[in-house]
Amino acid sequence: MSNVASEEQHHIVGGGIAGLATAVYLIRDAGVEGKDIRIYEQLDVTGGSLDGSGDAETGYVIRGGRMFEEHFACTFDLLGTIPSVNDPGISITEDIMAFNRMVPGSSNCRLVREGKPAEDRYDLTISAHDIVDINRLILRSERFLGSQSIEDWFQPSFFESNFWLMWSTMFSFQPWHALIEMRRYLRRFIHLFPGFTRIAGILRTRYNQYDSLIAPIVTWLRDRGVKIATGAQVIGVTIEGTRQDRRVTALALTDDGNVQTNEFDCVYLTLGSMTDGSVMGSNDRAPELHDQESGAWTLWRRLAAQHEGFGHPEAFCGDTGKTAWHSFTATVDGPDFFEFMEDFTNNRTGTGGLVTFADSGWVLSIVLFHQPHFRGQKHGTYTFWGYGLRGDRPGDFVKKPMWEAAGDEIITELSGHLKLTNKQKACFDSARVLPCRMPFITSQFMPRRPGDRPDVRPNGARNFAVIGQYCELPRDCVFTVEYSVRSARTAVASLTGRVDPPPLVARTDLDPMVLIRAARALIGM
Repeated sequence: MSNVASEEQHHIVGGGIAGLATAVYLIRDAGVEGKDIRIYEQLDVTGGSLDGSGDAETGYVIRGGRMFEEHFACTFDLLGTIPSVNDPGISITEDIMAFNRMVPGSSNCRLVREGKPAEDRYDLTISAHDIVDINRLILRSERFLGSQSIEDWFQPSFFESNFWLMWSTMFSFQPWHALIEMRRYLRRFIHLFPGFTRIAGILRTRYNQYDSLIAPIVTWLRDRGVKIATGAQVIGVTIEGTRQDRRVTALALTDDGNVQTNEFDCVYLTLGSMTDGSVMGSNDRAPELHDQESGAWTLWRRLAAQHEGFGHPEAFCGDTGKTAWHSFTATVDGPDFFEFMEDFTNNRTGTGGLVTFADSGWVLSIVLFHQPHFRGQKHGTYTFWGYGLRGDRPGDFVKKPMWEAAGDEIITELSGHLKLTNKQKACFDSARVLPCRMPFITSQFMPRRPGDRPDVRPNGARNFAVIGQYCELPRDCVFTVEYSVRSARTAVASLTGRVDPPPLVARTDLDPMVLIRAARALIGM
């Protein structure tokens, strides 16, 4: 495809996966030259919620990780363009598939009770009434469900089931979250039901998602001349015209003044962020609880207050007591804990996925990654990750909420649930355990009404679009990389007219055999 006119500039607000994907689509599919693309990222590093940092001495850190599965059509199409971080001769997509063939995932210890693998770990323990409620939910329309929460739909006993424990910890759902989002997940991932108790069918990256995804994408973009400005926060967007015909005429940055846009330019706005306002702790200090919105939410609030069609951010970020949880990354010296867990779970390191402690007041879960999990990770060091879905509640061995716990206290709680001996606990003596508070991590799941999320192309938007987790994409599921990438392709297709729209969301829920297998899984056949 020939390059477009050089006077056309593309301004991308936000250097997360949505913004980076937008730039890739502009170059690869829309014929835009890299020198005509600018990305503005408020942090000092790109990648947004797909992060990975630190070192062996101070401790490695990831705040969390998104899961993949085979039907993420937009994501794998995008990553099929980018050379992998280890072997430029293959794409990231090819590397992900090769890695998952080498390290296939299938958990033998999804749940732990009373210090040992739960005997009912393959049993969903849901009643016939619960199964009927799940089926009713799948069949209802979003319009019918409205702004109901999950707890509005199901009986209290449902939330005591293994199904809910595994579902909620795998996807980070809370009872007060939006029922329509749970419906989307049920329909989108129904083909995974037969392997649900073993977390089968979930794909993982070779390293953390910054090293595996973000770093090679950034290299690819910079090699093509894309200008990526980190530490550049967009604090205002000037929009002129009427609601039926309006365009962005300027961007206001904290330090660099205004960026003027002309009639040929396009602007892509990332609004909101699930990891905005993240706060780190340490071995002896819990993360501070003074939740503060920063640039991503502030910009959205300003736009929504000034212009129609930008949704209602307060529906998502207005109650951090319902949207926060704490994760932690532990860096240990030597393989002792990993060898213990391999014997305990009967899973080779990296193959088991999430292990949830069913007795935990914090609803504590951990994941032991395939090692090394960081490129350049120091030999002899090992990293694992965990989080507490209900960090607002007291622990069982540390009598305080996880939200008030330092890294060493989190390890004390974990050791208690595993019933480690004093000798076994010694493997954590020099561990670097870094907790992280994310006030808005599940904000995208909060109950919402039509219009609370802006359209990718708001009404009358001549030269701008909204990308990321908080725009409206029918049928697809937030809290996934696929959602952000799909928003990017939708935006580029709409604004340039030179890119095909994304493929439809896979409808495995329309496949009779998928439905039969899912039904058998639910009733325990």
